[in-house]
Amino acid sequence: MHEKEVKSILSAQNGMNIYRGCTHGCIYCDARSTCYQIQHDFEDIEVKSNAVELLEKALRSKRKKCMIGTGAMSDPYLPIENKLQLTRQCLELIDEYGFGLAIQTKSDLILRDLDLLRSINKKSKCVVQMTLTTYDEELCKILEPNVCTTKRRAEVLNIMKEEGISTVCWMTPILPFINDTEENIRGILDYCIKAKVYGILFFHIGVTLRDGDRQYFYQKLEEHFPGMKEKYRKTYGNDYEIFSPNNKNLADLVRRECRKQRIVCGTKQLFDYMHLYEDKQAGVQLSLFDL
Repeated sequence: MHEKEVKSILSAQNGMNIYRGCTHGCIYCDARSTCYQIQHDFEDIEVKSNAVELLEKALRSKRKKCMIGTGAMSDPYLPIENKLQLTRQCLELIDEYGFGLAIQTKSDLILRDLDLLRSINKKSKCVVQMTLTTYDEELCKILEPNVCTTKRRAEVLNIMKEEGISTVCWMTPILPFINDTEENIRGILDYCIKAKVYGILFFHIGVTLRDGDRQYFYQKLEEHFPGMKEKYRKTYGNDYEIFSPNNKNLADLVRRECRKQRIVCGTKQLFDYMHLYEDKQAGVQLSLFDL
C-alpha cells in the first residue's frame, strides 16, 4: 500500500475510485490492462489519501443532486478498507449531502456500512451491484481467490432485498471452456431470482483480454488449467473480445429467464437506471444529464 494525493476524485460521469489496484486476485481482471497506465505493482494498492476531502468539496459545489458511482475500476471494499475506512467516510458524505449511490463490489465487507446504505436509500436511491460469475464454490475460489465466494455474495444480495435496497448482478465475465455452461448460468440466475435483483448486466458470454490482462490470465490458466492457455491461443489468437462457443444459447437463456422473472437485462436501461437520481423526500427524479 502507498498513498497519493490526487487533484480530483469525481469523473465527468460522477464516478470515483478511492483505491487503485486490487488484491482480490481475480484471474481475468481487466483493470490490469496496460491501457489504464497503472505505474505500480497491481497488488500495491494506491490509496487516494485526500479522497474524502475532495469528495466533500465536489458535493458542496454540485448545482443539483445526482448519483455517485464507485467500484467500476477498483473495489471500494478491499481488505485495507477495514483499517482505512475511506469508503465509509465517503458514504457518510454522500448520505449527509443527500446524494444517491451506485456501488459495485465483490466483498461482503459492504455489510459493515449497511446503516449508511439504508440511510442513503431512504432519502435518495442506493443501488448495490454484485459480481457473480461462478456458481461452483471451488471453481470460484480459483477464479476469484481472495474475496468471498458467490454463495456469500448472494447472501449479501438477499440482505439488501430485505432492506429494500435495489441490486444489480454483473454476470460478467464468463470464461470460455471454464464456466460457460448452462449449469453455471442457471445457478447464478437462481441466486438472482431468489434475491429479486432489479437487473442482470452482461455484455456477452465471454471475456475481454488486453495487454497486461492477457498475460496474467494466461499465467493463471497454466497454473490451474493445464493446456487451457494453448486452447485459448489456438481458438482466439490475440482477439480482444473472447466469445464463448455457447454465447448465443447461454445469452438467450439469460434474456429468456429475465423476461420471465421481470428482471431488467438491457445494458442501456440498466446504466440509465443507475445514473438516475431520485429525491424520495421531494418525489423528484434527475438523470446525470440534468446536472
